[in-house]
Amino acid sequence: MPRTPLRELKVIVGNENVLDHPVDLATYEYDACLARQDPLAVVFVRSTEEVAAVVRVLARWGLPFVARGCGTNLSGGSLAPPGGVVIEMVHMNKVLSLDLANRRLVAQTGIFNLDISTALASYGYFYAPDPASQRACTLGGNIGENAGGPHCFRYGVTSNHVLALEVVLADGEVMWLGSKEADSPGLDLTGVFVGSEGTLGIATTAVLRLLHLPEAVKTLLVVCDSLEQGGNTVSALVAAGLAPSTLEMIDNLTINAIEDSLACGFPRDAAAVLLVEVEGLREEVLAVGEQVTTLCRQVGVREIRVARDESERAALWRGRKGAFAALSRLAPNYLVADGTVPRTQLPVALRKIKQVAESHGLPVANVFHAGDGNLHPILLFDSRDPAQHERVVAACRDILAVCTELGGTISGEHGIGLEKVGAMPLVFTESELRAQHLVKEAFDPGGLANPGKLLPSTSELAAGQSDQSLGRRDRAEATTGFAQKGALHA
Repeated sequence: MPRTPLRELKVIVGNENVLDHPVDLATYEYDACLARQDPLAVVFVRSTEEVAAVVRVLARWGLPFVARGCGTNLSGGSLAPPGGVVIEMVHMNKVLSLDLANRRLVAQTGIFNLDISTALASYGYFYAPDPASQRACTLGGNIGENAGGPHCFRYGVTSNHVLALEVVLADGEVMWLGSKEADSPGLDLTGVFVGSEGTLGIATTAVLRLLHLPEAVKTLLVVCDSLEQGGNTVSALVAAGLAPSTLEMIDNLTINAIEDSLACGFPRDAAAVLLVEVEGLREEVLAVGEQVTTLCRQVGVREIRVARDESERAALWRGRKGAFAALSRLAPNYLVADGTVPRTQLPVALRKIKQVAESHGLPVANVFHAGDGNLHPILLFDSRDPAQHERVVAACRDILAVCTELGGTISGEHGIGLEKVGAMPLVFTESELRAQHLVKEAFDPGGLANPGKLLPSTSELAAGQSDQSLGRRDRAEATTGFAQKGALHA
């Protein structure tokens, strides 16, 4: 038997599926957040059995690990823990079974989000959670962050559509959580696992709930003369009891970035637009569409456009889902402050976010899921300038404080990861955070599953403090007791 962990890992998955050269590892030192961390190694896996075998080796050597898909995480959740290993899941990308009679699909978690609905389209079904990055993000990442997407206003987030999970715990044990049935007795451990950001183990297989494709869809573009008017329109639609499947807002800076990049037909002079989509039975779509139109006119919006055909609808969605990429042309870097507020507070929140950005001398763009109050203020800056980096971190902290002061929270779907771990005390008491630590310890008593993410360390809680610097937190606690760089080759 091989004696070093590196050799043991190569025996399990093959030499070609273990990367440890610095040049190869550089690809995995970052995700879509600001932080960087080199892994000791990257291990490609293709089955639950391989994941379990790899984790058993790492557990025996005391090496922490993180599961990774395509690295689209925006909060540092998919970065390797210090002295840790990346378990790369992208080859676990298969649909394992399809049960249309019971509207169930079983898939490996390395599959692209979009590939699930693409595989279902010819049968007349779809999988509802649809993050804007769905062409690149994987199901496992969606499960880790409890991702939503533009259609979460009507259909809910990932946790509403995952019925059961096959998971590998931090000691290599394989177990199933949940059930293929809609209601399962006992504690909702599936619900605990979804949104845990990889800190409880690795989800390798998921049982998903499927929905019928709607009979009809109507897409409207509501043109507003101010951000406040857009926020007021959202509040009015919700207060009227209307539930479109999508209710998105895009501001002027983002509109022009989209048009420069993709030319999707958004009005360049609009202060903001709402992308509203109604779907369901044909009669329902006609009725709700008219109600939405009438209410928007009552609020005083400038214009309401209706997509005339699938081509126009696709163009609008291409712009919305390409917004982040379009904004990346405006500055070398951006930071997304993914907070959430009650929908009735949207006008106030947008005004305060603008004030925060201006106070720190930073441009801010807004493109977000207005229907559920999930804000995505995008702060544009140049990370090569230390002063700008400091200002953007401070601005993000202040925006999250605004969200919590208005009755919201510090993340809607992008997770806590490393960037927001210091902000957890804004929404949880010390006792609540300790209770969450107890859950992690029950799943992962050795602390090897994605340590240093999501929860402030126990030493910080013991001291009654948590660094609020969002990304400048001292990460030494995460490495305590773990093998340091070089141990993999010992």
